[in-house]
Amino acid sequence: MTRLVANMLSVQLGRRTVLHGVSLHIAPGEVVLLGGRNGAGKSTLLRCLTGALAPDAGGALLDDKPVPDWQARARAREVAFVPQDVEVPFDFTGRELVTMGRHPHRGRSEPLRPEDHQAVDRALRLLDAQAFAGRAVTTLSGGEQRRIAVARALATEARLLLLDEPTSNLDLEHALQLVGLLRRLADEDHGVLVASHDLNLFGPSCDRVVLLHEGRVLVDAPPEQALSEENVETVFGVRSRAPSQFFPREFTL
Repeated sequence: MTRLVANMLSVQLGRRTVLHGVSLHIAPGEVVLLGGRNGAGKSTLLRCLTGALAPDAGGALLDDKPVPDWQARARAREVAFVPQDVEVPFDFTGRELVTMGRHPHRGRSEPLRPEDHQAVDRALRLLDAQAFAGRAVTTLSGGEQRRIAVARALATEARLLLLDEPTSNLDLEHALQLVGLLRRLADEDHGVLVASHDLNLFGPSCDRVVLLHEGRVLVDAPPEQALSEENVETVFGVRSRAPSQFFPREFTL
């Protein structure tokens, strides 16, 4: 079983300790919500887990092997990452970008195979992105670009998906669709780690919530325990209570 583990990770950026002895794990069959204030280290943690950033102490293990020791293409077949900021320096179409998700499965000059086209078509369909996949990404809205970025990750067919604020710029319908898709993928034996500020959106569909606070993991537990009034006030400095009057609304597709 593909398993990704952060083992006592510590990261120092300048004079600030962003992460201090952070440990967590993600495995197929679960959706894990990673929460915390701005600057809590969520994006930094995801970068360490993907091998994009070397920690100052501790490490990340993929199937009990240090993440940096994996060959890049082999690692990309196991773990796919959707960053918070999606920058496209060239005028690729949406479909061309999603097709890049198949690179870990092909040689440098190897042509696309039927299974590659099938994976791309499936990813575009799951993100409801077929209608604009033929357009240049620079002409797409922020939400459309976000859906293309997630589709590219799905096209890798990796067992583990790491997503950093994947619903940013998405309208309500497509945000709900994405949450439902991630839940279905976990039920189909994928592992999903999603960093998000939207506790109400992801909380009901996740198996665990990991809250970062002052560089450490405050809690790693099921949502009904992790998102207690006490924990929410400690991490975010706000009080939480049951819905009253008109808001918040419960939205469903």
